[in-house]
Amino acid sequence: MTTEKKVARRKLSLLELATDIGNVSKACRVMGYSRQQFYEIRRNFQTYGADGLIDRLPGARGPHPNRVAAEVEQAILDHALANPCHGPMRVAQELVLQGVQVSSGGVRGVWQRHGLLTKHERLLRLEKATAERKLTLSEDQVRLLERFSPEFRERHIEAPHTGALVAVDTFFVGVLKGVGKVYLQTAIDCHSRHAWARLYPNKLPITAVQLMNNDVLPTFEANAARIDAVLSDNGREFCGRDDQHPYELFLQLEEIEHKRTRVKRPQSNGIVERLHRTLLDEHFRVEGRRTWFETIDEMQGALDTYLIGYNTKRPHQGRGMNGRTPLKAFIDGLPKEKPTKTIPSTKAA
Repeated sequence: MTTEKKVARRKLSLLELATDIGNVSKACRVMGYSRQQFYEIRRNFQTYGADGLIDRLPGARGPHPNRVAAEVEQAILDHALANPCHGPMRVAQELVLQGVQVSSGGVRGVWQRHGLLTKHERLLRLEKATAERKLTLSEDQVRLLERFSPEFRERHIEAPHTGALVAVDTFFVGVLKGVGKVYLQTAIDCHSRHAWARLYPNKLPITAVQLMNNDVLPTFEANAARIDAVLSDNGREFCGRDDQHPYELFLQLEEIEHKRTRVKRPQSNGIVERLHRTLLDEHFRVEGRRTWFETIDEMQGALDTYLIGYNTKRPHQGRGMNGRTPLKAFIDGLPKEKPTKTIPSTKAA
């Protein structure tokens, strides 16, 4: 029961009590009303019936007589959605040009009723309406979105099993005193996030080959697995003529497909880019302030120690990982060999 109905029932009880005992003053003392309130309640009950027992607030019933028409109010709301930064005077002038007569005060009144008085509130309404709207994009719109948002169509890399795709890249770590520039050659299995990394004083094709030959391939061979494809950007250490470039020749020798990101779009190789950010934040920036390195071998030793923890102890929450470590995901994702069916031979009797 609502509060209004409870109050109406109490008033009705007051009228019934006064009728039963035949004494208005005593009934008012018992129920907690004054005589003036009693006569007003009785007059409303005699005039309006049961509806007269409900409290009536002063003022106009329904819409105010000076409120703008419904179609004008809708025009104001539509204009606020299309142009949320326009003020009330600008909105009134724009609507007059469209044949809708309204004053700036009328615009503010509509905004106030709908909670749109401030520009921030109107912008939030636009954001909510845009988020709830479903659009069917044409091919031209998709093409433009791909052009200005590299991860629109490639935010996820498909790798159904371990070795289906290994992403590789080169990362500039910094400058080591007495050595010069230091580059990091990285490789990561896109299915399990198992990572390999090695530091070099240059970024040549031979260093990219060394990482694959000395670190990546032995791991797969130890688990009786193979690499189906390698994904790289269009850097010179990875790409070149198929019959001359060392990295291309190495992949051909190992029968590994070489996939490349689109020109000027290295962001599509997002898994290895995320690995670089993790190595930079969790290892290089920490160890660079903790230890004074003099050679690349010292840096490589610290990096190897970190990668052991990264691959075997660090849980991952990325897509498809569900808190598993890269080593566990690497083993779980190894392709299962399909059993071969044996067809029994039939001999003629």
